[in-house]
Amino acid sequence: MRPPENTHGPDDSSGARGRRRRRTRRAGSALALAVLLAAAPAGGAAAATVAAPQQGVVVTAQVPPGLEEFYAQQLVWTACGAAAECAQVRVPLDHENPAAGAIQLAVTRVVSTDPAARQGSLLVNFGGPGGSGTASIEPWAAGLDPRVRAAYDVVGFDPRGVGSSTAVECIDDAAMDAMRATSVDPDTPEGLAQAVAAAERLAAACAANTGPLLGEVDTISAAKDLDILRAVLGDDELHYLGYSYGTLLGATYADLFPATTGRFVLDAAMDPSLDGTGTILDQAAGFERALRLYVESCLPLDGCPFEGTVDEGLAEIEALLRQAEAQPLPTADGRPLTVDEALTAVILPLYNEQNWWFLTPALVLALDHGDGTALLALADAYHGRQPDGSYQDNGSEANVAVNCLDRTYDADPAAMAAVDTRLQEVAPTLGDWFSHGAVTCDAWPYEPVREPAPIDAAGAGPILVVGGTGDTATPYAWSQALAAQLEGGHLLTRVGEGHGSYLRGNRCVDETITTYFLEGVLPAEERIC
Repeated sequence: MRPPENTHGPDDSSGARGRRRRRTRRAGSALALAVLLAAAPAGGAAAATVAAPQQGVVVTAQVPPGLEEFYAQQLVWTACGAAAECAQVRVPLDHENPAAGAIQLAVTRVVSTDPAARQGSLLVNFGGPGGSGTASIEPWAAGLDPRVRAAYDVVGFDPRGVGSSTAVECIDDAAMDAMRATSVDPDTPEGLAQAVAAAERLAAACAANTGPLLGEVDTISAAKDLDILRAVLGDDELHYLGYSYGTLLGATYADLFPATTGRFVLDAAMDPSLDGTGTILDQAAGFERALRLYVESCLPLDGCPFEGTVDEGLAEIEALLRQAEAQPLPTADGRPLTVDEALTAVILPLYNEQNWWFLTPALVLALDHGDGTALLALADAYHGRQPDGSYQDNGSEANVAVNCLDRTYDADPAAMAAVDTRLQEVAPTLGDWFSHGAVTCDAWPYEPVREPAPIDAAGAGPILVVGGTGDTATPYAWSQALAAQLEGGHLLTRVGEGHGSYLRGNRCVDETITTYFLEGVLPAEERIC
């Protein structure tokens, strides 16, 4: 199986659509593993006033009929860190059918350091889909400008299906290890049949162990949850920072709820108008470009495993991947390094150029000694596997579950073969192993809920979209596209490598975003940092 597209930081979005439905047969088109979304303006809502006494604020908003109890709930906060407190928020399993029951969202906040300066809550999503917002919000908040810390309660949340919220459950740790240790060649009829069978087993396990929630973890539903969070936190407007997949979630919210969209920063943006094929082609090209830069930077250094030209170094990496495909590399703990795990290991450090140095010793061990131990450790880090063999969260499973509701792909063998050819053109070293991901979502028991389309968020206020010219996972063109699509979009450009721009050491970026969060002021013209 090919590894999922993952725009952690992570992938799309758009207009109204019909209800999802349970699949009773294999569909002709499928969804790939990635991150995107769609949004539909909420209509027919009755005006209601929702009090949030724990914040001392009365919020007036359009509350969808039947959801009044969710919007009016009062949260119970308990200490859960040195400066953090936690709560559980009830949201409907199905926003269109509140009687179907409720699920829980885990929320962690770091309270404003100055009540007199407090402007509201700042909700943060770190990407994914499948990434936890509660696990790291406290240390992340400590790195903010003190003025932002004074102005906002900084709030992290685990979206529906993720982490400490009511979660997607598919397979246990041993089964996850077994799935990762199995690799097939989908370019052959036999391998493709094996890939389809594995996808069907995973889908069946997710359906059996998760239940109805599995059909309700799409980004539209998650964006509607955000409005309940806004209300119960006592805010008239939602102030928001989203990285990577979080930009899709944020743009979707702005499209659904423009009247309550506050100060929004969408960093390392996704392009909602791209279909699955366009997304995966752009990502493969982005990682190929970053890998070329890594090899170029490695060659002059002592200890670099490559000699000769950049192209020769890339050829060594490709040869290693093909070696792992033919015969997985041994590792110290006995688990094999398959080609999919090797690809994941190579890709992970490419998200951030400051992590490129992790790749060098791992490649030295694999290329010079035929030992996949260090590469497998990188792949374990990507999947959240701990030294004791447990997985720290359900990020990989939630990633698949959200993507398979959010995005459509064509799983016809001829169509996948055509995409494979294009992938090898845009990413000669890595592209061959980005192919055939469509089989996973083609086996999914629920239909997708969106079609690729732009998001304009008409009626929302100004939204700051931030893009890095050398972003690997969410190419700069995606940020340009989203900023152009949004009615109030403003583009902030960071010149440089890496995924994500805010709080990465670029003073120009950080000051621009800080000013926006504090004063609501954006540059008069597009700013390049």
